[in-house]
Amino acid sequence: MTQPPKSSTAPPGTAVPTMPALPPQSGRSGAPTPRRTPDAEPARRTALAEGVDQLRAAATTEPGRLRAIGALLAVLVVAFGAVAAWQTDSRATAADDVLHHSQPLSSDAADIYRSLADANTMAASGYLAGLDETPATRTQYEKDVRNAASKLVTAAANADPGSSSATYIKQLNELLPEYKGLVESARANNRQGFPVGGAYLRAANDTMQNQMLPKAQDLYKNENERLSADYGNATPYPWFAIALGLLALGGLAWAQRRNYQRTNRVLNGGLVAASAATAVVLLWVVVGHTVARAGLNDSYDHGVKSLTVLHDARIASLKARSDENLILVSRGSETKTLPDKQVVDAYDWGYDQEIAALAKGLKVADSLADDSAGREPVTVANKSMLEWKARHATVSDNNDLGKYDDAREGVIGGKGATAECFKSVDESLNSALIQETKEFQRSAGDGLDAMTGLTVGAAVLAALGAAGAVLGIGRRLSEYR
Repeated sequence: MTQPPKSSTAPPGTAVPTMPALPPQSGRSGAPTPRRTPDAEPARRTALAEGVDQLRAAATTEPGRLRAIGALLAVLVVAFGAVAAWQTDSRATAADDVLHHSQPLSSDAADIYRSLADANTMAASGYLAGLDETPATRTQYEKDVRNAASKLVTAAANADPGSSSATYIKQLNELLPEYKGLVESARANNRQGFPVGGAYLRAANDTMQNQMLPKAQDLYKNENERLSADYGNATPYPWFAIALGLLALGGLAWAQRRNYQRTNRVLNGGLVAASAATAVVLLWVVVGHTVARAGLNDSYDHGVKSLTVLHDARIASLKARSDENLILVSRGSETKTLPDKQVVDAYDWGYDQEIAALAKGLKVADSLADDSAGREPVTVANKSMLEWKARHATVSDNNDLGKYDDAREGVIGGKGATAECFKSVDESLNSALIQETKEFQRSAGDGLDAMTGLTVGAAVLAALGAAGAVLGIGRRLSEYR
């Protein structure tokens, strides 16, 4: 038996197979063959882009569209409730400031001015009476000074640090002791019969008229500006909230119409509830702010305006009375040169200016009074003012004729003196101020009450409306499961 050869060497005469030759390559000889590069990896996408794609894909199906509609409706209703609550709260806060802060502070500033002016009047009256000064006159002077100091403390507590109002209050607090010192010096010298007392009183009056009262008037002006700003913040309609409410109602109506067209079902409970809640909030916002505006505007037209005019009229009467007293105290030592070069008694000229301002103020106050309770005291004040002018003319005649004692008696005496007229004017104006303050508080209170509960109610109803919209859309989605 023949055995195969154990060596791996090919037998003689057998050719070794060879690999086929490579086909010729184009290009220059010896150039390396280029390697094949792998395909570049695709760019990584952001989560936002993938989310947009998923939403786009979901929107091509009815369930996806319903989810998008439900989310949009919920956002609209919640946004409406949030904006309505925010705008209502800001207006309610401003209305509360009008009623409880800015108007009372404005009245306090007017009281500071009135108290200072009245103290000056009482000081002049007391000096003119001399040893015959009544305890009532002295008591009223002390009361006015204490009242001014007390109101300045209240104003300082409510003034913004570094504001002009804070500066005026600080200056008035510094000037008040100085003024009191001058008055006491005048009083002491007058009781001893020293003529220098008149100089002290004129210095006190100059401090009051040229320094203290102008600063008190600026403080009053600042508080009135704050009051006007609060009115400006409390009365505008919340147009942004109203626009969002209309948009939310429109979206809910469209969603229900779409639901009807696709299912032939007339009502969807959740969407109807959401529409009802949104409509209630929108109606509440519109009606509440309309009533609030009416009350606040009424409080301004028949309250703040009247109070401002009455305060100015009362201050004019006080300054007229002070000038009337100082006419006799100065005895012509204080003069004023008019634009036509005419030289007149400064206090006599001042009395004429203030009594004219009083007459003008009473006329305006009568036109602003909206009922007999507010008009009656103004009528009494006007009659007293006319009688005052008539009696003052008699006093002026006696003073010009050198009848000083008769003129003095005509000013500070008993029955028939101008003091009676001034007292009647002051008391009547005070009664009118009390009546108009009540009118203001009633109207402003009605305006504030109209927004009571609206902030919380808008937020709660909007949350319920959003829940209703989600539940209504969810009921449709359940049909696809």
